[in-house]
Amino acid sequence: MAERGTLIDGAVLAAKVTAEVSEQVRALVARGITPGLTVVLVGDDPASAVYVGSKERTCIELGMRGETIRRPASITQSELLDIVDRLNADPAVHGILVQMPLPKHIDAEAVVRRIRPDKDVDGFHPVNVGKLWIGDSDGFAPCTPAGVLYMLRASDVRTSGAECVIVGRSNIVGKPMAGLMVQAGVDATVTVCHSRTRDLAAHTSRADILIVAAGRARMITADMVKPGAVVIDVGMNRIPDATKKSGSRLVGDVDFDSVRPIASRITPVPGGVGRMTIAMLMANTARAAAQLGA
Repeated sequence: MAERGTLIDGAVLAAKVTAEVSEQVRALVARGITPGLTVVLVGDDPASAVYVGSKERTCIELGMRGETIRRPASITQSELLDIVDRLNADPAVHGILVQMPLPKHIDAEAVVRRIRPDKDVDGFHPVNVGKLWIGDSDGFAPCTPAGVLYMLRASDVRTSGAECVIVGRSNIVGKPMAGLMVQAGVDATVTVCHSRTRDLAAHTSRADILIVAAGRARMITADMVKPGAVVIDVGMNRIPDATKKSGSRLVGDVDFDSVRPIASRITPVPGGVGRMTIAMLMANTARAAAQLGA
């Protein structure tokens, strides 16, 4: 067993993934295929703009074609769907991502369903959701859960037969995470907890692998964690901090300082799972290009 509190470094593992993707991209370019990712950004949400900019830069660094289509929040649903249709038909575009959240007058689910499943590198189209659950390897898993699984494997965490408790049931993290953890070859026994779960601590305290994606700052405390558990914190919450120039700081859903001495391995926030999300998006895009260009 690893030393208690050993950090799972998302930056190091993300760099490993991107290095692997870079090799794949070189091989594809040699075949005349340049992987292309197009992100559609609607509105002027600052956090979304930063995140999208990072995606575009990473694409270019890896030798892929990265494009961002920016549209005002006033765009109509019909206009947005027209953009998706154009990208679906463009052979130079292998991955399409419509950045969430969208303005309230846009039906986000309709937009996701309009993206071709074989270009849905975010993994949210119902076809890809279904493929994930039945273990069909040519589909795309959502990037954050895929990144978590990569972290577990890269850290030599034994998943077979492990009790895995997931806190949070979103379509973005919790549900697909459960789908990945029960697949043959991972073989965990999975419990999904949520806002209606009775006695949350009774579940979290028996987890060999605890994955928290609930969106509540520092909700998991030391008394809720099994000694020696592997703790994966997907949360990203901004809390007030007068010592910071910005007046706030980022924390996860896990009370890191109290839980680290209890856990065998733990991801920090920031510097943990978040780093993996873009890396896995790049991996999905390169794979989409390989499948579409075959």
